[in-house]
Amino acid sequence: MDDRTIIQHYWDREERALSETAEKYGRFCSSIADNILKNREDTKECVNDTYLKTWNTIPPQRPEIFPAFLGRIVRNLAFDRYRMSGSERRGGGQTETVLEELDECLPDRSAEIECEVSELSIALDEFLETLPEKKRKILVLRYWYTESVQDIAVELHMSESNVSATLNRLRKKLRSYLTERGLGR
Repeated sequence: MDDRTIIQHYWDREERALSETAEKYGRFCSSIADNILKNREDTKECVNDTYLKTWNTIPPQRPEIFPAFLGRIVRNLAFDRYRMSGSERRGGGQTETVLEELDECLPDRSAEIECEVSELSIALDEFLETLPEKKRKILVLRYWYTESVQDIAVELHMSESNVSATLNRLRKKLRSYLTERGLGR
């Protein structure tokens, strides 16, 4: 089933929208949540919460890119659940590491409140567009999907040290890019 039809089912308040979403995007959502939570039961609950939030969000929203819409919801819910758990042992510390790595690039909480989230989002999109495809993929795999350095290295046929060095350079470049636009530290 195509995404427009699924979204229309949400608009029409047809419950089959949920089962169609689960069938088409269940593994995708589970993968994102599991990379963050590393706990089967929490992942399952997070994915179910994603379906509920999607149900409650459509309408009034009508997403342009349905998988990105779902990905953002599941990712945010998984990070919220992770923070609530306060447990560094979950995710083998991977989630905490990813958050700490990005912390040096992104504005602090008070600055984040002052600048509009949309400005930051636009700047991040523009930054990603400046990168070659492989570097963009490394950044997205690490900071969107919270993949481990080891998994990224395997997927992209690189050494772990090469992935780590690339991520370090990209974070510095991102920090500089955001700072130039008044959005960084």
